[in-house]
Amino acid sequence: MNRVGQPLQLRPLSKKLIIAGLIGLVIFILFQVLPSVLSTSDGESTTVISKAEARKQAAAFAAAQLGYKEAASDQWSVAYRTDSSFYGYMSREKLLTDYSKNKLDQQYPFDVYQASLRVAGEDHPSLAIDLNMYTGKVVAFARGSEVPTTQQASISGNSRTQQTLEQKENLARPWLQLWGVNPAKLQVDPGRDSFGLVYTDSSVKVGESRLQYFFNFADSDVSSFRAGFTAPAWHTTYVTEQTSLATKLTMFGYGIPTLALGILAFIYSILRRGHTSFARGVFLSSVHFVIMMVSTYNMLPETSGDDASARLTSIIMFTLYALYSLLMSSLLYFSLVGGDGLWRQEEGLNPWPRATEPGYGQYVLSSIRAGYVWAFVLLGVQTVMFIILSYTLDNWSTTDADQSPYNMRYAWLLPIVAWLAGLSEEAVYRLFGIRMLKKLVRSTLIASLITTLIWAFGHTLYPIYPVISRPIELTVIGLLFSYIFLRYGFITVMFSHVVFDSILMGATLIFMKDSINVASGIFALVMPFLVGYVVYRFNSPAKPGPLEPGSGLR
Repeated sequence: MNRVGQPLQLRPLSKKLIIAGLIGLVIFILFQVLPSVLSTSDGESTTVISKAEARKQAAAFAAAQLGYKEAASDQWSVAYRTDSSFYGYMSREKLLTDYSKNKLDQQYPFDVYQASLRVAGEDHPSLAIDLNMYTGKVVAFARGSEVPTTQQASISGNSRTQQTLEQKENLARPWLQLWGVNPAKLQVDPGRDSFGLVYTDSSVKVGESRLQYFFNFADSDVSSFRAGFTAPAWHTTYVTEQTSLATKLTMFGYGIPTLALGILAFIYSILRRGHTSFARGVFLSSVHFVIMMVSTYNMLPETSGDDASARLTSIIMFTLYALYSLLMSSLLYFSLVGGDGLWRQEEGLNPWPRATEPGYGQYVLSSIRAGYVWAFVLLGVQTVMFIILSYTLDNWSTTDADQSPYNMRYAWLLPIVAWLAGLSEEAVYRLFGIRMLKKLVRSTLIASLITTLIWAFGHTLYPIYPVISRPIELTVIGLLFSYIFLRYGFITVMFSHVVFDSILMGATLIFMKDSINVASGIFALVMPFLVGYVVYRFNSPAKPGPLEPGSGLR
């Protein structure tokens, strides 16, 4: 970092650092990118069908097999759903490769598009159809009280009539034949309750899980059908316990300490107001708030027609998240102001230069170059950490529909989230947090470690297990972010964080393979540079600098 009053100049990048960045990028490509490329190059279709196509296929199946008669007022909605429990079990037991190699993922996919039909006048979906996301083939359905809904507990069983095993088998047989299954090769299990029926095919196994066909019945007809596998009970129990631990770590390790930092940031922004400016953080905090609101809108479920209940739910969710976004943007604002004032007064350092300082444009351009190099280093370090944790903790991950771009209105907007992290996290935990904690512990290293741990615990609810593996990985990454901040300043560490996340999110979009997401993914990789270059052009060395005090026109 520069001293207050010194000309702006970023520390030069050494050849060793540039080489380390190139090595990190190569490691990332070899161990994270290439395996994903190779796993999708086996001749099978890896392009996801559109939601419009999913609606079309679902409506056709409903008309042909379920007696559905289309009405102009009916509404179809499509969402991504995943069996994260079974996928996690396969990931944990290293069964995913065989599952794909045996084409089981085509017949019994764990990732599906679920098309739900809401009939006008009803307050819950009356039909749900699951489709293979790549082929559009129907793989499951549910109707009436069996349709997944938050109101299911209050309506399930209202129209059910108990039937004999023979009656249930007679009703199930045509559906098994439609799916190309010979009932004679299956073993019958009466099911978990007197209304259901489960067939087991012991010849098809995935680890401890056997292939099963699940039926439920109502009004002398099949009300739901699903074929596939179920994770063992011990695995489900383990995930439940881990999720409980993650919730506690998030609340006590991240939530409460972050709130405390926010209160301290507000206090010290006032106490150090003589060494900073309350106008400085307004622009970045406003940008942060706008991005959060756009991201919120992008994650809300789509509603249409006269679905007043769903629209009301969306409005309430949007309002609550607007208040949360305002709180987080306020935390960012006071962290910027308070952190800037603390460093300037107590260390005599200039961690966040002003745009009016001579050489600012070139400083930003140099910061973005350093940000890219360090992002490459971080990608390599993260990849190495993944490898180490896989051998020491046997860590594994699973899917999460809530965080999937497939459930966004516009998946191509995903990379804007990278700017949220780069702005807020580096301001709260590095710019303000390190100097604030140093006042208490008298050590920059310990202060950096404490703020890094707080930041790391905020990522424990990601579907990565055991949950402690993510904090371990991010403690290493966070300490590197702290080093970048202490050596180069806030702008460089912000760009390094944004580039790091943009590459990961851009790669996610590129692997979705449709043209608009591929284009957005590629654009995400270069957008941080474009932003930095625009700042440079508006503050280029050729632009007249600010007038010195007392040197006004005579």
